[in-house]
Amino acid sequence: MIKGILIPLICLIGIQASGQIKGSQAIDSLFSEWNNTHSPGCALGIIQDGTLIYGRGYGQANLEYTIPNTDSTVFRIGSTSKQFTAACIIRLVEQGKLTLDNSLKDLFPAFPDYAAKITVQHLLNHTSGIRDYLQLAYLKGLGDDDYYRDQDVMDWLVHQSDLNFEPGDEFLYSNSGYWLLGQIVNKVTGKNMAEYADQELFQPLGMTHTHFHNDHTQIVKTRASGYVPDGKDGFRISMTTLDMIGDGGIFTTIKDLKKWDDAYYRSNILSNSFWQMMTKPGMLNNGEQLDYASGLFIQDYKGLKTIRHGGAFVGFRAELLRFPEQHCTIVLLANRGDARASVMANRVADIVLKQQFMEISGRKSAIPENIMPATTKELALQQLTGNYEIQPGLYLQLALRNDTLHVVQSWDQSSFDIQRTMGNNFRIPGNPDIQFTFANLENDLAQQLVVVQNDNRMELTRMPEISMKTINQVEYSGDYYSIELDVTYHLTVENERLWIRINNNDPAECQNAGKDAFTTDLGLVRFQRNEGILSGFELDSGRVKNLKFVKL
Repeated sequence: MIKGILIPLICLIGIQASGQIKGSQAIDSLFSEWNNTHSPGCALGIIQDGTLIYGRGYGQANLEYTIPNTDSTVFRIGSTSKQFTAACIIRLVEQGKLTLDNSLKDLFPAFPDYAAKITVQHLLNHTSGIRDYLQLAYLKGLGDDDYYRDQDVMDWLVHQSDLNFEPGDEFLYSNSGYWLLGQIVNKVTGKNMAEYADQELFQPLGMTHTHFHNDHTQIVKTRASGYVPDGKDGFRISMTTLDMIGDGGIFTTIKDLKKWDDAYYRSNILSNSFWQMMTKPGMLNNGEQLDYASGLFIQDYKGLKTIRHGGAFVGFRAELLRFPEQHCTIVLLANRGDARASVMANRVADIVLKQQFMEISGRKSAIPENIMPATTKELALQQLTGNYEIQPGLYLQLALRNDTLHVVQSWDQSSFDIQRTMGNNFRIPGNPDIQFTFANLENDLAQQLVVVQNDNRMELTRMPEISMKTINQVEYSGDYYSIELDVTYHLTVENERLWIRINNNDPAECQNAGKDAFTTDLGLVRFQRNEGILSGFELDSGRVKNLKFVKL
């Protein structure tokens, strides 16, 4: 009986692979939960010395017709697209049609005067200070299913009276910057960037199944549908009708990305100087070098240099992870919104490059087991719960759920459990790359949370708990208008709680964060006073800072 059903299942799941490699069983086990006929999954490509040594699909590209993922399936890759936008800009620089010092104001005079300080280089390096348009859309009350056009985005951006910071002073990832780079390609060439990229990159490289998807009604053969969990052990479709490209928009395959990877090592089409510009890290005004170049992160993973970028949009996740000195590249394209593509790509690298990692194992561990020795006593879980602030408006909320520490990220409401490994160190089950360490016991509560991911360390501080009952919440109620967004926020008091609502959307509860400050799902609200009377507030919301509202 069992033998009779294995053959059709194997055909449906899609187990084809381009050759076999050492550790293939361990690699397949990473995706075993996805590899069935009722789950979306991913396609995986492992490229070594110019050869696709492993190309395989896991799970389904389309759940409605039970079509499996393969290394020829077309996926949306989200922000992994940014390197192709940057490539178009670098090509224009090589052709003498643009310079990296061209200002945004010269290219688009409708922008406020601050755009004269913003260069193409700033846009490439995420140092422009321009507010993120996807976050602006969210703050206007628009959701994933709402439709808007390029012209709408441009209108939003030119109506921003201020920047997040002075150009070049800071690094802050901004989808607006890369969307604007796409608009620059349009203006300089007279062609939509989708056409220019096809002409200058995809056709010359033989990437015939890759394109910038600037028309959501376009038919794309063999493409995967995007999915997200429905909360009932199933999935629902998660796609988009938006046509913006630049910050995202690439549709591609494992096999086509292998050709892109080949071009990095073989410079007969894209020159060495092209790749030098693409991979040159950005620089802040203070001389600090960034780990971001042009649509690419230049980092290390366990001591090995990497050139990489991930992507996440609607029901798709992606990671292109290159180890240039080992001539090894891992590409993971997923059609499920709960996929942790970067983590999974790292796990594949752990298997494929195991020997190389062992050779450098004598170096300092990326995540030491005890990074905060000040608190040696093992704390009870109840002493760790609370809110820990990353920066104003961004915090982690920790609570007990089924005797386990449960973490919720304030900026996107995604959540996960963490488990104790030793002492006051915790990790996400199945993800050894990130460590959470609690320290500084005061008033019987941990006051500090240190999060270390690879070589990046972030210190969070416990937020004070202030009862809303001690605050005159009615004073804050009323309507507040933002001319920059052309939107009105309504603050009301209901059931002794302060709520904030955008237009007719569902309200979000406000939690006190200090004098005249509240945290909400929208971010940090900082009220302003004129001679003691509330006059408005400023909103910090992730990639949007200091957004001004006036009380009506």
